[in-house]
Formats: sequence, C-alpha cells, structure tokens
Amino acid sequence: MPAVLFVCLGNICRSPIAEGIFRKLTAEAGADIHIDSAGTGHWHIGEPSDPRARRVGEANGCPMNHRARQLTSADFARFDYVLVMDSANMRDVLAWPGSRKEKVSYLLQWDEENDDLEVPDPYYGELGDFDMVFDLCYSACAKLLEAIQNSHLD
Repeated sequence: MPAVLFVCLGNICRSPIAEGIFRKLTAEAGADIHIDSAGTGHWHIGEPSDPRARRVGEANGCPMNHRARQLTSADFARFDYVLVMDSANMRDVLAWPGSRKEKVSYLLQWDEENDDLEVPDPYYGELGDFDMVFDLCYSACAKLLEAIQNSHLD
C-alpha cells in the first residue's frame, strides 16, 4: 500500500487541509493509501487543526479529526511520498535527519497547471485565504492520486 505524508510548518493549516482532501479523494476512488500529515515545527503538537482550516474542510466535505504532530526521521522510511507546501518546508525536510530526497516533492509540483510551487501559509490571514489553500491543494491532490494509481497498476 502506498503511503503519503503532507508536511507544512505547524501541521494545523495547510498539511491537514491536504490530508483531508486526499482522504476524501482516495475514499471516493476506493484507493488503499496510508495518509498522514506532519509539521516541521513542534509548537502545535497535539492540537487540533486551525478552526478556519476545519471550517473550510467541513464545508467541502473533508472533515478533519487530525491532531498536529512533528515530522520524525522514521517518516522517511514509512512514507513513499513526502509532499511539502513551500520552499521553507522543503529546506527543512531535506535537512531532516534520515531525509530521503527521492521521496520529497512540492505538493504543487503534481499540478502542472500551477505555475507556482508555494502553497501560501494562511495562518495570519482570513477565511478566504484558507479557501484559496483548499483550492490549490485539491487540484494537486487529485493529480497526485491519479499518478499514484497509474504507478501502482498491476
């Protein structure tokens, strides 16, 4: 079974949104994929996702029951795909002990229609910023799922 990890800074906004979207898409497709998210920072460990992220997720049929956790070195052995949200996350993840560069990519790399690789951090923004993040992540997650399904055909 393939395994996918979404990574942002605190694991309360962007990566849980992507995780929620990917869970919905895989359930709809009947795909058997292990899915999780994590943050490079430790500030929010154990906390639920940002209320605005949960609100946007629920409004789009992607409820989030996630509790924030920090990335671990073991994640690089456990997950086949480690998807980061921005260049700071990329730098931090690639510098992480045990990092496996061949598994790490920007989430938005999977959406060839998007010219930018950065999913902006909505933490200091408004609800509309979370909607924008949802839309960016949704398109990329759909393309990622398609690529994973195509690569695991018998």
